[in-house]
Amino acid sequence: MKKFKILDYYILIPYIVLSLIGIVMVYSASANVAISNGSTPNGYLIKQTAYVILGLFLAAFFYWLRLSLLRRRSYVEIATFVMFGLVLIVLVIGARINGAKGWINLGPVNIQPEEFLKLYIVLFLAHYMDSHQVSLEERYWHTMRAPLILFAVMIGLVLMQPDTGGAAIDWFIILIMMLSSGNKHNVPTEIVGVLFIGYLAMLGFLSHTNLNSPMWTKHYQLQRFVAFIDPFGTIKTVGRQLVNSYYAISNGGLFGRGLGNSIQKMGYLPEPNTDFILAVTSEELGVIAVLIILALLGTIAGRAIQIGKRASTMYESLVCYGIAALITVQSLFNVGGVVGALPITGVTLPFISYGGSSMLVLSMSMGILLNISAREKRAQIAERAERVTVK
Repeated sequence: MKKFKILDYYILIPYIVLSLIGIVMVYSASANVAISNGSTPNGYLIKQTAYVILGLFLAAFFYWLRLSLLRRRSYVEIATFVMFGLVLIVLVIGARINGAKGWINLGPVNIQPEEFLKLYIVLFLAHYMDSHQVSLEERYWHTMRAPLILFAVMIGLVLMQPDTGGAAIDWFIILIMMLSSGNKHNVPTEIVGVLFIGYLAMLGFLSHTNLNSPMWTKHYQLQRFVAFIDPFGTIKTVGRQLVNSYYAISNGGLFGRGLGNSIQKMGYLPEPNTDFILAVTSEELGVIAVLIILALLGTIAGRAIQIGKRASTMYESLVCYGIAALITVQSLFNVGGVVGALPITGVTLPFISYGGSSMLVLSMSMGILLNISAREKRAQIAERAERVTVK
């Protein structure tokens, strides 16, 4: 019962509020989709509610779990074997949805291994870097070679699905955790600058390229760049979804048209309950509601960083930074695609978009964050009690 008294409400409350908003918006955005697919209007609502409830149980489980269990060598090896098997199996027997073969069909539900890979990378890399602190100081790249090769193979399999957005998020999580390790031989921060320069170079290159050439129009992944650079010029083809996203945001204004009153979800936006749920939210509830959602996501990410800074071990710090990176990068990719700042990558918005695998992974992440926060609070309480005793 003592652990209930040290719950971190800066994580718990935003997590629950976002999950509830997600249930409401999934129902609003998916009713028409469900009818079109021959299902009932409540189909996605029931599933998303079940995912949220199951997620709460998982969050509670990881909150009460001893974190040392996650670091047992046998468990880490089993997790690696299972994770590698899942990303490999999905290429063989995976269900193809919207051009990507990234789901394993289990009857009424689909499992997306890429979502679980994100959390696996966070936990594995935190454990590995904490266990090799001395060798990282002496031979950084030699020590990091093994996990980077492992991740390169796994993420390469993700790219073969193809899931470019998921693969990019995985690499950004790895990069941020490496930059956060505080090692003197760490990856130079100039890499971030190089990535930004690369983004600007991409914009310059695409803006001076003939996007109507066969090289761009016949390849599914490259078509997303065409829509990104010239959405209105390709409004009848690949630019349609981004233009309709603009219309949805414009229609909603500051306060929205009212819950359930979105026009663009009626067959204009291709994935109103997943990739473009933020556009539907903006149209129905307004930009103010969108900013509240982003603020709640930012609160969780910011709190994770704060917990990571005061954590007593490198492992706990890196886990917190990794989870913050997961939420932040995935949110940026989704929002960037919806507003046209980035090419559309098919990345969902954390807690809000429909999806069981994503909700379960995020819930497990919240449980781990709450666990680490509670450990630090107990340590602070014990330290204060010791000071009082000494006095």
